[in-house]
Amino acid sequence: MESLIAEYEERVKKDLHLYLKGENRVDERLPETPDIDGKWEEIAQAYLPDGIREFQGYPTVSLGWMMYVGMAVAQMWDEDWERYSALENIYLYLRDKRGYDLMDEYIRQVVLSLSGEDFKATEDLVAECASRTHNLLMHGDFEPGTKEALWAYVASLRQLFFMGAAVQLKTLGYKMTKL
Repeated sequence: MESLIAEYEERVKKDLHLYLKGENRVDERLPETPDIDGKWEEIAQAYLPDGIREFQGYPTVSLGWMMYVGMAVAQMWDEDWERYSALENIYLYLRDKRGYDLMDEYIRQVVLSLSGEDFKATEDLVAECASRTHNLLMHGDFEPGTKEALWAYVASLRQLFFMGAAVQLKTLGYKMTKL
């Protein structure tokens, strides 16, 4: 099962990377972000009850919201990581500002300080990434309700989180090049 999930996650990563690179939203080389990566597990554990609950009725929301979380964590890393990394759980902090349903707007408006066309363009970008990922998940031959389906969902969230962080880091002006 591990290799099946790893292969699936690699497909998601390649698809999102190719799409985002084509949109000039990430570099050829993805960032290495140990501080951000280190928050993934605690964020995922807190997110899963909400994400799983929403997936049945709103699968692209359930997937896309994690990309917003990745963007927010990258923004927090850039602004004041000492302060934000000390939060008990960054996901709960973000969600509890306006609730799960409005978390995307909170992140875009307050955390990322977006408005106008940038606000809408980010919404469209996340929606496309969530839709692409949902399509890959639905065509991944994972039987709904199984352990494999859950792990594939988590792998999808993980890649959306990391791609969200990569997009935001590029937006902030970080350039990923090989040293």
